Parts: sequence; structure tokens; C-alpha cells
Amino acid sequence: MPAGTLEVLLISAKGLENTDFLCDMDPYVVLTCRSQEQKSSVSSGKGSEPEWNETFVFTISDGAEEITLKILDSDSGTQDDFVGEVTIPLEPVYLEKTLPATPYNVVKDAEYRGEIRVGLTFAPEERTATDFQGEDEAYGGWKQSADGE
Repeated sequence: MPAGTLEVLLISAKGLENTDFLCDMDPYVVLTCRSQEQKSSVSSGKGSEPEWNETFVFTISDGAEEITLKILDSDSGTQDDFVGEVTIPLEPVYLEKTLPATPYNVVKDAEYRGEIRVGLTFAPEERTATDFQGEDEAYGGWKQSADGE
């Protein structure tokens, strides 16, 4: 698995189940990649058709195979309602480096609950042999010690 930086462009969602019976829900998204978690802003009063247009950056290390997006409804005074989630495999973005905005199915209790549009970009970590040689010299490696004798 590659290492590098994953940029997630959270665009919008549509067809979400409205969990508020008296008014439009206020959805937000929690993005999770392994132990890293980030949260979008709340799309206040946007109901089942929210827009965010926000970018999130994750540091990817070996073994990161997927990113999970959980959609919740922000409720003041009570626990936020779970609207649905999507798990996006990362292997395609590792291979292609950029995936354009794509709709993914939002699922809750194994049932379709709408879709969310997300774009992904992966920037691999660049490591070359010359980078390692430079680090050795900078930190008092063998070359520097040998010169001092």
C-alpha cells in the first residue's frame, strides 16, 4: 500500500432520508480513514439535498484501504441522528491518482438512503535514494564522522 496525502472533496448529497419530522434536517459528514477523523460543517436547513464543497486532507500510511463517510443530522438538545454511510475503497485512487466527483450510494441498515458526491486525489510520498543520502549527512552519518578523523 502506498503512503502519501489523500485529498477528499466533499461536494453534496441528494435523496437522503429526512430524519427530522417537523423541519428539514441539518446534515454533516464525519470522514474516517483508519485512526484519522474529520468533520464537515453542518449544512443547516438543507434537508435531504445538502451541499458542502469542502476539502479534507488525510495523511495515508501503509495499510489504509478505505475511507468511510458517515452522514449525521445535527440535533440541538438530543443525540445526532445517523442518516447513513458510505465506504469508499482507496485502491482506485492510488492507481489513477485522481478520481473526479463521483456519486456513491449512502446505505443504512443495508438499504439505499440516497447518494453523496465525492472527489478524491492522491499524492504519493516521494522518496528517492538521494533523499536518504542527504538525511545521513545532515544527521552526522558515516561520511561526516569519517571526515573529522
